[in-house]
Amino acid sequence: MSSPILEIRASRAAYNREHVVLFLIGAIGMYFVLWAIGNPFPWTGIVGAAIAIFIRWFYVASEAMNVVWTLTDTHLTGPSERSIPLASIKTVRSLFSAVQVITHTGDKYMLKYLADPKGTVNAILSARDRGMA
Repeated sequence: MSSPILEIRASRAAYNREHVVLFLIGAIGMYFVLWAIGNPFPWTGIVGAAIAIFIRWFYVASEAMNVVWTLTDTHLTGPSERSIPLASIKTVRSLFSAVQVITHTGDKYMLKYLADPKGTVNAILSARDRGMA
């Protein structure tokens, strides 16, 4: 078994930041939808978005914060016994605080709520390239 190069864990700060952005998008979106359809109380969209995002933030946190991915010189392993051989990785890209790993067969994996997504992308690609050299 290969020794770990990097342990990739979710960041509480990134998790909280993403939920603030979700709240802002939801609140603004719902306000304008209710306003556009003539609702006399469009502010209720803001309240509804706040409640919905708070419930999501609370219930998803324990699961999201416990996810650990491990990068070795041969594999990227993660939750639910996921094991991705580095040689099978076609591309890796970041999106907000997440990293998407795509294999040559089209399988897609998301590493979510990362403190340094660009650094994680670079670490995965570097390990893949070293293994293929």
